[in-house]
Amino acid sequence: MADRVIPLLDQRIAALAVRVPPRAPAPSGLLTDTLGRPLRDLRISVTDRCNFRCNYCMPKEVFGKDHPYLPHDALLSFEEITRLARLFLVHGVRKIRLTGGEPLLRKNLEALVAQLAQLRTVDGRVPDLTLTTNGALLARKARALKDAGLGRVTVSLDGLDDAVFRRMNDVDFPVAEVLAGIEAAQAAGLARIKVNMVVKRGTNDHEIVPMARHFRGTGVTLRFIEYMDVGATNGWRMDEVLPSAEVIARLCAELPLVPLPASSPGETAERWGYAGADGRHDPQLGEVGVISSVTQAFCGNCNRARLSTEGRLYLCLFATQGHDLRALLRGGASDEAIAAAIAPIWQQRQDRYSELRGSVHASGERIEMSYIGG
Repeated sequence: MADRVIPLLDQRIAALAVRVPPRAPAPSGLLTDTLGRPLRDLRISVTDRCNFRCNYCMPKEVFGKDHPYLPHDALLSFEEITRLARLFLVHGVRKIRLTGGEPLLRKNLEALVAQLAQLRTVDGRVPDLTLTTNGALLARKARALKDAGLGRVTVSLDGLDDAVFRRMNDVDFPVAEVLAGIEAAQAAGLARIKVNMVVKRGTNDHEIVPMARHFRGTGVTLRFIEYMDVGATNGWRMDEVLPSAEVIARLCAELPLVPLPASSPGETAERWGYAGADGRHDPQLGEVGVISSVTQAFCGNCNRARLSTEGRLYLCLFATQGHDLRALLRGGASDEAIAAAIAPIWQQRQDRYSELRGSVHASGERIEMSYIGG
């Protein structure tokens, strides 16, 4: 078999210069894009490194031992991240998610969490501060993160069978240590823990029901994510996508479910509650969710912006270019100038790749999920 050639876009080059408008109104917290979508969710990548090599995200053949990661001085400092987060909050952001790579590889991450926990939304509330992790380091970090002010955590876990999990993370990491991390997060008092499972047909789809049985009644919400065509390195094929409708059908055959309403505007997951003996949702049993990013696009209410670890602002998970905010930070721009520069970037946004994926040319020149987080 011939070696697979994988194009890899160098995101460190693909950045657009950001201009400060000569006149800009003061932020109102009501910023919307060309489709009327508000800015509510900011996802911040704190590192481009990961200790797993999942083939749908950072395949070993691309991200090998000689891969040129970003030098430390290219990364935003915790103070720079906090400053930008504060400026996004004045435009209406209510939720901040720390991601990566694997965010817990960033040294002293709890110090950043403590800084972000001091920020407030435009209506004076503490922002919803959460983190997505593969769970490998969570057992040793959960208490410190909670004490620093982290509100929630989402753990990526693609199966309970140890052999399957080791194959998928491709670094022979045992599933027991991730499960221990989830238990540590619960013991530390982190609320509304979620577990995300990327479902790949023929690889781990037989783990759907076992995963549901394991987390049912534990207070952990399990979410099944359709395998996505993110980036250019994961060899994505449509025939490996298991539609969410089939996931729900498999679950309902074993564990009765009832549909639940969305918990907030712009929510990506379709919610289903476990039914009790009376056929109604039993909150003690909990719920599952499905994220149908391929078969049922949800671009219409997407309210998320993404900040890369070196300060590029991306408006879509499938974007090809980012906007260079780091240049403003390190060029001496004032808070007012940076906030003014952010506003038109979002106001001109018209991204809706998932709705158009069937009718647009897939160039392959897209950023990698490991660079800006999922």
